[in-house]
Amino acid sequence: MNRTDRSRAEATRHLLTEVAIGLFERDGFDRTTTASIAAAAGVSEMTFFRHFGTKQGVLFDDPYDPAIVHAIAGRRDGRLVQRITAGMRQAWAELPEPAEAQVRRRIAIVATTPELRAGMSANMERTVAAVVQQLVADGSNAFEARVAAGAVMAGVAAGLLEWATSSDGRLHESLVAALEIVGGANDE
Repeated sequence: MNRTDRSRAEATRHLLTEVAIGLFERDGFDRTTTASIAAAAGVSEMTFFRHFGTKQGVLFDDPYDPAIVHAIAGRRDGRLVQRITAGMRQAWAELPEPAEAQVRRRIAIVATTPELRAGMSANMERTVAAVVQQLVADGSNAFEARVAAGAVMAGVAAGLLEWATSSDGRLHESLVAALEIVGGANDE
């Protein structure tokens, strides 16, 4: 895919995301269809599915797992929880800031739609599995890695939901606060 096609695809994906979030907020997640999203965005429903496999995909798009796993890889100092939280802090510091307003809107929809909470849990579980796989590859006990990664992601999920349903604070600050509660202050 050349640069022009890539930027056109990114623009279409952004448009679909904005339109979908607006419709979810206005009409509710359940009452919004992929056909209505596509029509409001002026594209075909097939175009929607090329960008998002499902309607839930608009809300659960998570490009951060590879960066988190990479930042955790090779860390061998400290308890597992501290290794994971330090890796997450590093990954978030190196990644571009997400569009906070859009992220807040996406997570607020999830927070206020009970059936979407399962999707958030599944998304977090994929992150836990990726982190556990890396920790085990680095020599950690699988059970201990699973418990530590699960505890950290539960803290991150709580921080995200609290941030999304409040009207103040920055995403980064909320995530760092959640990591400090779970893993202690950043000692690096």
